[in-house]
Amino acid sequence: MTERVGIYPGTFDPITLGHADIIRRGAKLVDRLIIGVTTNPSKNPMFSTSERLAKVEREVAAMDLDNVEVVGFNALLVKFAQKAGANVILRGLRAVADFEYEYQMAGMNQQLDENIETVFLMADVSLQPIASKLVKEIALFGGDIAPFVSAQVREDVVARVEEIGRMGDY
Repeated sequence: MTERVGIYPGTFDPITLGHADIIRRGAKLVDRLIIGVTTNPSKNPMFSTSERLAKVEREVAAMDLDNVEVVGFNALLVKFAQKAGANVILRGLRAVADFEYEYQMAGMNQQLDENIETVFLMADVSLQPIASKLVKEIALFGGDIAPFVSAQVREDVVARVEEIGRMGDY
């Protein structure tokens, strides 16, 4: 039987409890799960690629999953998947808006390589509203992000906000 290798790509800026949920559940669906930490030119990251990679590695290590590895990449997702020998791209969904974008991406990826399947996982209901972008916005305005990220990620984000400065003055 062919090894099922999955890739869960993202910027993970920062990694949230929603990401962790998808990682835990996705690891059960494949023999090996590669968390692909990438850049996205349309996003303005709070952390560098190397910082995000280290944070994701730390969070994954705390999950104690022996079939998960973390890799950085800066390439077309399908090319990265092919190079890694992956036959599954794992994507998390939170809302209908996510589905529209992800559906389009899955279609494009299928056009590029019909042997790689995209599998969508709905985030746990309690985690569906969590988005990295919103976590950063909440932190930048002095809000508490503890319900959305691990304690260590919270410390990382709070420290970065202290470096770059908070927004607003309420």
